Amino acid sequence: MLIGYARSSTVEQEAGYDAQVRDLQKAGCEKIFAEKVSSVARRDQLEAAIDYIRDTDQLIVTKLDRFARSTADAIELERRISAKGATLKILNLSIDTSTATGRLTFNVIASIAQFERELMLERQREGIAAAKAKGLYKGRKPTVRMQTVEIHRLHDEGISNAEIARRLGVHRSNVGRVLVHGAE
Repeated sequence: MLIGYARSSTVEQEAGYDAQVRDLQKAGCEKIFAEKVSSVARRDQLEAAIDYIRDTDQLIVTKLDRFARSTADAIELERRISAKGATLKILNLSIDTSTATGRLTFNVIASIAQFERELMLERQREGIAAAKAKGLYKGRKPTVRMQTVEIHRLHDEGISNAEIARRLGVHRSNVGRVLVHGAE
């Protein structure tokens, strides 16, 4: 059975999310697990997909970065899939771990992806440092602080922290922090 997994980091990435689902359907996936969550957050649908797969199934993802956080994460996820007798296929890289060549290619590409990400983060840090030195870097806008009154209003209406977070586009833990400590 072909099982798909799609993930976008934010609700704003709707087009990329829809494209992933479309590509997975086109690849013949009979069941698709999809979620809109940051890669650093708990990925419940990815866990559900891995729990769902069985011997001879194939988990299909559109891109490596939609699947794994790092080289170590990619390799660990692939090992878990393999331990269940299933394989992994990454569409945009034409990688299929059902073959020895596919497994080798997967490990090489995962390492290169991690290397590129680390280079990008290094360049980003350098750019931020240069902007700070020139007095141009202001940092991220304090979204939660600006919404303190609204958070308290919604909470007083009996709305859950999770729903408040969804409505305001912030993380649930930040909502809880505002309610317990006030804006920080």
